[in-house]
Amino acid sequence: MAKIRITQTKSRIGSTARQKRTLDALGLRKMHKRVEMETSPQILGMVNKVRHLVKVEEL
Repeated sequence: MAKIRITQTKSRIGSTARQKRTLDALGLRKMHKRVEMETSPQILGMVNKVRHLVKVEEL
């Protein structure tokens, strides 16, 4: 499967509780934190919900 790198680029302050929980589930708890994950429909759906807070790169 393909991998993606997700980087949190904007602050979670002012986000809804649901968006904060989504960032936590992705493993993003601080600004400029990066995680690498396998591409799956579940992960892509989570990224789509917080797309205004993160940057996504394909590896």
